[in-house]
Amino acid sequence: MSITNPDYSNVNHEEMAASIGLNVKHMPMLIASFLKESTPILETLNIQLSANDYVGIKASAHSIKGSAANLRFNELAEMARKVEHAAETSDSSFDYATYLEAMKKAVGTIAV
Repeated sequence: MSITNPDYSNVNHEEMAASIGLNVKHMPMLIASFLKESTPILETLNIQLSANDYVGIKASAHSIKGSAANLRFNELAEMARKVEHAAETSDSSFDYATYLEAMKKAVGTIAV
């Protein structure tokens, strides 16, 4: 999967809760927590990209990947996985900035 433009604005909380085995009443809190945590991680990722800090890039992408996957934001998780893998190999030819912008845009569509 390449860069995608997922729109998570109409996520069905009941389906999401069922897919991860939780009560639907917990979904707004979990999504709000994800948004609260992911925004600074994406900001840090931007700084790490500017510094070519591949260790930091890998760690930040890993955090986004895991949290997004847990909530079944699969396209976002896959983009973060690609960033993580590229950073793991210090791939200077990878288009980190474009992936970062796509991830920010995806996060921006998430509604509690």
